[in-house]
Amino acid sequence: MEEFLRSELGIEDLKCLGKGGSGCISEGMTYQTDKGEKLFIKFNNKPGARTMFDGEYRSLECLYAADIVHVPKPIKVIDLPEGGSALAMQHIQINGLSSQAGKLGELMARLHLQNSEIIEKSKKSENFVGKAEKLTPVTQFGFDIDTCCGFIPQDNTWQSSWPVFYAQKLKQQFDLVEKDSGDKEARELWSKLQLKLPSFFEILDNIQPALLHGDLWGGNVGQDDDGPVIFDPASFYGHSEFDLAIAQMFGGFSTAFFEHYHKVIPRAAGFRKRSDLYKLFHYLNHWNHFGGSYRDSSLSTLHRLLK
Repeated sequence: MEEFLRSELGIEDLKCLGKGGSGCISEGMTYQTDKGEKLFIKFNNKPGARTMFDGEYRSLECLYAADIVHVPKPIKVIDLPEGGSALAMQHIQINGLSSQAGKLGELMARLHLQNSEIIEKSKKSENFVGKAEKLTPVTQFGFDIDTCCGFIPQDNTWQSSWPVFYAQKLKQQFDLVEKDSGDKEARELWSKLQLKLPSFFEILDNIQPALLHGDLWGGNVGQDDDGPVIFDPASFYGHSEFDLAIAQMFGGFSTAFFEHYHKVIPRAAGFRKRSDLYKLFHYLNHWNHFGGSYRDSSLSTLHRLLK
């Protein structure tokens, strides 16, 4: 494998240092190069791994270009000779998020505001300056490639309306639930929620597309000696509040994270109700990944939204 990777990466010498952290979907290994640098490479032999890693590569590429929150620099997606794919990236020695939680909250808010600032600056001048000067304003919701939240590809087809785009994301999840389980209650509740969906956003003046991490749970954040780090993204341009929903669901984020975030982006009216709406996507996504143990969470969230 090392010989194959050396050829693909154009490296003369590559030494495996062992496992560098693995999740429930892919396995990760750390390598030392002949230049004294370390690489982290994720491997997955399943069909569809290329789609998953292409999406992660593009997500990391955009987050790295934003230059606000530290992320591993992506290097290359590689098709493996025995099937499946690998994603090579910069190695970062990441520890659990602790003292840098507040800083991460601040930086995530700044990331979420960046595209709006670029849009405004581009309206005022075609030659605005700053570190984001080479970034193109994004005025729609979606992404230029499908990304995987877990191993399920998410439809990121561009839409001019956030409610339309988010309904598209929810429909995909409900369609998978219907295909796998034919759950009657889920089907009936979704038919009602579709009619009510636009009402959750009527109170908001103007939702601007924000570059999102897309899967910001506690297992995808940490810190190194230089500050906060985020990784394993499933990015797209969407409503900034979407990133906060999963951060509230499974622990890993202290109060400091949310306090510092909302000092930069205050909670808007209707925030709590929309948080449930965004949590619904993740409960459904977990139902589709891990089975019926997430059915009750999905349905109880639907009932709250329909009250």
